[in-house]
Amino acid sequence: MRVAIAAVGRQKGGPDRALVEDYQARFDRTGRALGLGPLTITEVDDRKGGGPAGEAALLRRAVPEGAALCALDERGTVMSSPDFAAWLAKLRDEGRQDVAFLIGGADGIDPALRAEADQRLSFGAMVWPHMLARVMLTEQLYRAAGILAGTPYHRA
Repeated sequence: MRVAIAAVGRQKGGPDRALVEDYQARFDRTGRALGLGPLTITEVDDRKGGGPAGEAALLRRAVPEGAALCALDERGTVMSSPDFAAWLAKLRDEGRQDVAFLIGGADGIDPALRAEADQRLSFGAMVWPHMLARVMLTEQLYRAAGILAGTPYHRA
């Protein structure tokens, strides 16, 4: 199952970008034998200033047709890492070809796009900057692959 992240904004060089690239490479290596990956990241930029609705149109175009959609949203479900891994495995085992994670801009994801999502995921009650959300998501994807592969990375 291919995994995509569609995110609003361009991530500049620096430690957060290095972490995303590191976890992306780790996920690709670990996930390959599990039928997960590759992980692609598409950045969109609403240069016309359309706000969340404009960003939503760009995000929709960035995800593969028929992909299971997971919107990162502070009102979403809080999952443990093992539960997140089990959810990914369930999608894969049901024969889904693609899953796409949506990360909105500073104002979040447009309500209409959020309503289209198959899953809404929260990283807790606190609101995180969308650039850090990329780091957290890619780390959790790598952790999920490690859980499913039985590696010692996740120590519960």
